[in-house]
Amino acid sequence: MVVYLLGRFTGILVVFTIVSMLAFVLMHSIPGGPFDEEKAPLPPAAKENILHKYGLDRPLYEQYGLYMWSALHGDFGISFQSPTETVVQLIARAWPTSMQLGGMAVLLAASIGLTAGILAAVHQNTWIDYVVTLVSTLGITVPNFVIALWLLLVFAVGLGWLPTGGWPSGGDSDFKALILPVVTLALGPSALVARYTRSSLVEVLHAEYIRTARAKGLRDHAVVLGHALKNALIPLITILLPQIPNLITGTIFVEVIFRVPGLGKFFVSSIYLRDYPMIMATMLLVATLWSLTYLLSDVLYTVVDPRIRLFGKTT
Repeated sequence: MVVYLLGRFTGILVVFTIVSMLAFVLMHSIPGGPFDEEKAPLPPAAKENILHKYGLDRPLYEQYGLYMWSALHGDFGISFQSPTETVVQLIARAWPTSMQLGGMAVLLAASIGLTAGILAAVHQNTWIDYVVTLVSTLGITVPNFVIALWLLLVFAVGLGWLPTGGWPSGGDSDFKALILPVVTLALGPSALVARYTRSSLVEVLHAEYIRTARAKGLRDHAVVLGHALKNALIPLITILLPQIPNLITGTIFVEVIFRVPGLGKFFVSSIYLRDYPMIMATMLLVATLWSLTYLLSDVLYTVVDPRIRLFGKTT
């Protein structure tokens, strides 16, 4: 296990380096810059001083080396669009909102997807199975910003049950504003979970040991939850865990439509304003979360199925 983890962490460092290099080169390759005259007319001397202050007058390789050296020491620079705050302070201010929104969406997606997938597998080729398959297909194919508009038209504009957007403050007891963005984010992942849970369970329910368990007189719910579901969790882990980085780092369309002050919306504004330190920090954050998520998936495989070994032969 130790050898495996060391190898994986080495791979994460390699991925981290490659992503940082690509992101750094690409964002500097885009025409324009954060202090272009078209955006903010400046005298040549003033612009030269600003570029020198942020190190943008140095060669690209030198800028990259200095940035990564500072990043390894926890210094991700100062945001160009908010010079009074560091990038770490900006992320600390915006990311908790995205994490809260994404965390609730993950829990809702897992609950709905597991329940729907189990019902569809147990009642295979019935109307329940057909309804779950149809709804999950729609959830996968329809973009979340379209789902957001549908929900707004029905529940906010048409019925007037829920607000059109916003985010509850710390002392606000009305959390109705959370419902629509959380449901919008959860529908897509829940559809994926439902489809993979159904297909995995259908295959497992036809296995020999399941027939043996039923022959012993075990009830259906005990067979499904106690025997079949555990062996069908590996595809589910593969599908659900990679959704977590996407959700907790913010989804721009959902955050813009529902006026959620999260990291996704802020990241897009950073790209538009050429806020290089913020772009780099967000990209590195996403790359780290993705790498750790896949590592966690591999570890959870061994918990779900002890026959799987992370290092050595499978027994």
